[in-house]
Formats: sequence, structure tokens, C-alpha cells
Amino acid sequence: MATAVMISLDTKSRAASRGMSDIHIRNLFIIPTILFLIVFNIFPLIYSLGYSFTDFRASSNAPANFVGLQNYRELLNDPFIWSNFAITAKYVIVSVTGQVIVGFGTAMLLNRDIPLKGLLTTLLLLPMMLSMAVVGLFWKLLYDPSFGIINYTLGLGSFEWLSNPDVALYAVAITDIWMWSPFVMLLSLAGLSAVPKHLYEAAAIDRAGPFYTFFRITLPLVAPILMIAIIFRTMEAFKTFDLAYILTSQPTTEVISIRLYKMAFQEWQTGRSCALAYIVLIMILAITNIYVKYLNKVKER
Repeated sequence: MATAVMISLDTKSRAASRGMSDIHIRNLFIIPTILFLIVFNIFPLIYSLGYSFTDFRASSNAPANFVGLQNYRELLNDPFIWSNFAITAKYVIVSVTGQVIVGFGTAMLLNRDIPLKGLLTTLLLLPMMLSMAVVGLFWKLLYDPSFGIINYTLGLGSFEWLSNPDVALYAVAITDIWMWSPFVMLLSLAGLSAVPKHLYEAAAIDRAGPFYTFFRITLPLVAPILMIAIIFRTMEAFKTFDLAYILTSQPTTEVISIRLYKMAFQEWQTGRSCALAYIVLIMILAITNIYVKYLNKVKER
């Protein structure tokens, strides 16, 4: 009896000890994460929100004066800012649409039994592993009118891609499509592999054509994960800065991130640029919210 009691107490003691240990381990991971979020995310957000209501300029020693909503009113009434938003919207639509078509199409091809499938998938993922600066410089050489391989392959002679204001934005979008289509492909492959095979077998028994099979089985079942890819890529495309800044300096490619950078670090309108950053943030949240609502509707079907 005494032995049984001792064993029970020992077990409880070990459990209690393990429980304290678990709490310590949990705190060891959670507390630094919370501190990191507060210091590097929440505090700058609150700090910049305060500056967005002032006329503060980081280049001067003058104190920040409270101006209320003046920065927001001026920005929302500025036609040049709306022009930057229009350029950004065009870029997002072209870029994300291209990524979805190319990425999903490639995933459909790779979802078949083909030789060297693993090697091909790995090679196709390489573009999104490169840094933006490398990709920008690489495509700048490809677009070069004198020795670029694109003009040589397409027989376009000395056609200007990056200095032509009518096509420069599309040139940047093509580069973005090349770089991030593999991301859409990867998510689409995961979705396609999860489609039950017996649905295709049933469709084959019913002699359903490829058009019917795609729109009635494949696309509805892959749509939720495809929507997640679209949400991620839309948010990233809306914030694009590197590629457009490295590839070209045309006014027709001045997306809202470049306007924000110039306002903050070239014109030193710190308070005004903080207000613009919050307008961009609100727009991204609104667009994301629309996508998420549509995603929930797709899941309920």
C-alpha cells in the first residue's frame, strides 16, 4: 500500500515537474515573440500613425506640429496620387492574372505522369528563390534593345521595352509573372493532388468530356486554394517596389510604393508619407476583406 502511494506521489511529482517545465518552455517562446511584435510591429505602427497627423519633416530640426486630418484630405484630393493608384491597379490586374494563368496551367501539366517531374518542378521554382535585385538586373539585360535576347528571339530589332512609356509597365509585370508564377503553381499542385481520383473515374464512366471535367470537378475543388494564392499575390503586387524601381524610371510605372518612397526619403515629407502609407494599408485591407468573403462563399459551395 505504502509502495503504491509512493509511486502515485512520484508520478504526480513528475507530472507537476513536467507541467512547470512545459510552462517555462512555452513562456520561452511566447514572451520573446510578443516583445518582438510590440517593438518592431505595433510600436512603429502607432508611432507612424501619430506622425500622419503632423507636418513633421525628418530632414529638419523643426518640431512636429499637429495638423489633424489635413495630410489625409490633401492626399485624397491630389489627382497625381490617384494616378499612382490607377497605375498600381493596372499593374496588379495584369500581374496577378498572368501569374494565375501561367501558374495554374503549369500545375495542370505537372499533375500528369511525366518523366523527370520532380526535377522539372524544382527547376520551375528557381525564379522565386532569387532576390528582387538579381531578377531586376537579369531582366534588364534581357530587355536591352541592343543585345537583349528577347528582341533577338521575337525579331523586334531595337524595340525599347523599358524606356517606352506605353509598354514599360507591362515589361515589369511580365518580370513579376516570371518570378511568382511558380508560387501559384506550387499551391495549385497541392490543390490538384487533393482532388479525389474516383471523381475523375466516375466522370470517365459517364463519358464526360475534358471541358466538363475541368469546370465541374477540377476548378471548383481547387478554387479555395487558388483564391488563397490570389490573395497573397494581390497583396504583394500592390506593394511592389523593387522591380519597378530597378527596371525603369518611367512616370507610367510609378506605382504607389515608389511615390511613397519618394515622398518619404527624397522630398522628406515624413508626416504626409505616413498618412499615405495608412491610406495604402486601408486599401489593401479592404481588398483582402473582399477576397476573404469571396473565399468563404467558395468554401461553402
